[in-house]
Amino acid sequence: MNLKWPWFDRWTDVGLLIMRVGIGALFMIVHGFPKIAGGPSKWESVGKAMGYLNIDFGHTAWGFAAAVAETLGGLLLILGWGHRPAALALFVTMSVASIWKFYPSVYPFGGWDAAAHPVALAAVCLGLLFTGPGKHSLDAKS
Repeated sequence: MNLKWPWFDRWTDVGLLIMRVGIGALFMIVHGFPKIAGGPSKWESVGKAMGYLNIDFGHTAWGFAAAVAETLGGLLLILGWGHRPAALALFVTMSVASIWKFYPSVYPFGGWDAAAHPVALAAVCLGLLFTGPGKHSLDAKS
């Protein structure tokens, strides 16, 4: 069954703007800024997720990189400026978070329930990487 909604076809770029602003704000306000504000102890805690990839060094640096990716990446998604590199950085960050949340040794109720949120965010970021920011963005203006 092919249901066409031609009226909505004109609003694709508005839909991308809504997704970029919503997801970008979520990354900045809920995920990124609290990690930045948490300081080195928070960064080290977050960076320990890299251990699931057999990277057992630089936890503080990895955690800081994740916090910056989420905070700055969220802002860049909102603005639509440097959109694809930001979406890629966020996709990688959420992929690591998905692995970290999946394992029950970190979360007592690990598995897909725990990993669902970062997996969904990773999927959205991957989709945004492929779609681009749309015409309502700073990337489109340059």
